[in-house]
Order: sequence, then structure tokens, then C-alpha cells
Amino acid sequence: MPSRRRALLVLALLLLLAAASLATALTAGSVPLAFGDVIQAMLGQDNAAAAVVHGLRLPRALAGFACGALLALAGALMQVLLRNPLADPYILGVSGGAGVGALSAMLLGLAGLGIAGFSFAGALAAMLLVFGLAHGDGSWTQTRLLLTGVVVAAGAGALVALMLSVAPEHQLRGMLFWLMGDLSQAGEASQTWGALATLAAALLVALPFARELNLLARGAEQALALGVRVTLLRRVVYVVASLATAVAVTTAGSIGFVGLIVPHLVRLGIGNDQRLLLPAAALAGGSLLVLADTLARTIVAPVQLPVGVLTALIGVPMFLFLLGRK
Repeated sequence: MPSRRRALLVLALLLLLAAASLATALTAGSVPLAFGDVIQAMLGQDNAAAAVVHGLRLPRALAGFACGALLALAGALMQVLLRNPLADPYILGVSGGAGVGALSAMLLGLAGLGIAGFSFAGALAAMLLVFGLAHGDGSWTQTRLLLTGVVVAAGAGALVALMLSVAPEHQLRGMLFWLMGDLSQAGEASQTWGALATLAAALLVALPFARELNLLARGAEQALALGVRVTLLRRVVYVVASLATAVAVTTAGSIGFVGLIVPHLVRLGIGNDQRLLLPAAALAGGSLLVLADTLARTIVAPVQLPVGVLTALIGVPMFLFLLGRK
């Protein structure tokens, strides 16, 4: 078990990584900017660099950081809730519901906030459906929740495939980019600040339950014997993780592997103490997605790649590495 001093050192390094990733996102692009120009733009100087930074790169970088942090936080919570190391934010069908909502909005000719609104409504509907079906007669267990989520996700996937098959050809590219994860539409101020506010709220709600989550990770029976209100804790974790996923997917589309891989990597450095793991996972997830998005828009500039493709290319070898360790 890593010492507390080592864990705090890892947290400090992750803070530096977050700052470095945001600085890289602001300077790199099809029009490279010097770091000094970025600093001047941030201090309020009105020039061409300020227009690029404030109008394009800063909102996108902040939205990417918030979405990556939300996905990593949701993944860490889901892995405790389901006591399954393979659990990720999308396992309970929230992403599928958001996909159905977003593609429905695109088929109706909506854009911007219309897509975001439909996406969030779909994610919320999927969350309520899974929770309602899994609760059933009151016997709410990890297995029942997991199986219900898998079934709802499969149904949503079938609806997504149906909509793609009937969509007009000129809409297919945008729909596919959204499904693969795309931050190019995440620059609107309302979406950016909404994602950041959701991240702050999720951390404020989850962190006070960190001690109880440590006990829940050892088993529901042991946690119950030690005075943890397991039913209430499970509901809080499920709602927080689902809403965090819904906001991330609404803002950036379906971005895989961040919520699965990041909590595992963070555990290697700081252990499984949720009081440290949750904020560390948020920092690492946000930094990873910002760096991946920066690479996605610069590697073949001016063409932009779906950021979800790059997170998958990073996540697959990392997962195989972790699998080989254990």
C-alpha cells in the first residue's frame, strides 16, 4: 500500500500535469502560439492570440478537462459500486441513452444546444429506466443492476444502429463523429461551464462518502456491519456516477477507455483509498482527455480526428499492460 506521503506527491504531480496539459492545449494547433502570447491573452491583452485563445482553445480545453475528469470519476465510483474492476461509466446504458437522444436531434435537424438537450434527456431516461428496472421489488444488488444496464445498453445500441441506417447521407459524418467522441462542438460557454459545475458538484457530493466507499469496496456485508447505510450509499454513488457520465457524454459524445483505464493507473500510484483516489482520478482523466484532444486536432491538421479514437488507441495497450501485471 503506497504511503500517504507518496500519495500526496502523486496528487501534486497530477496537478502539474493538469496545468501542463491545459497550457499545451492553448499553445498547440494549426496556428501555433508562443506561451508568452497565451499569457498575455489570458491577462486581457486584445490581440489575434486572444481571439484564438478565448474564442476557440480555452473553452474547448476546459470542456475536455471537465469531461475527462467526469468520466474518470464516474469510472472509479462504478468500480466500487459494482465491485468489478472492468466497470466503466458506460456499462449501465447511460451512454447509449445519450446516443439515442443526440442522433434523434440530428435527424430532426437540430444543432448545438438542441443536440445537447436531447442527449442529456436520453441519458437521464436511460438512467431512470435502469434504476427502476434494477430496483424491482426492492432486491437491488450489483448483479441485478449490472445485468439491467447491459440489457438497456444493448437496446440503445440497436436503436442507434437503426437511426444510422435510415439517416440521410449528409448527416452520417456528424453522427459518426459524435458517436466516436468529438470536442469540436464543445466550445459553447453554457456547455463548458455546465460541465465544470457538474464536476465540482460531483466531487463535493462524493468526497464526504469516501470513508464509507472504502468500506463498501470490502463488501456490502462488512460495510453494513460497520454502520454504513449501504442502500443510501449505493443510490448516491449510482446517481452521481450516472449524472457525471450523462453530462460528459452530452458535451463530448461517447469517449471510451478514460473511465476504465484511469482509475486503474491511479491506483498503482496512490492505492485504493477513495479520499485520494477520487480527486486523483479526476485530475488524471481530465489531463488525459485534454492531451488526447490536442493530439487529435494537431496530428493531421487542419483535419481533426475524433478524440474517442485516440483515447481507444491509448487505452487498449494500457489495459493490456495492466492485464499483464496482474
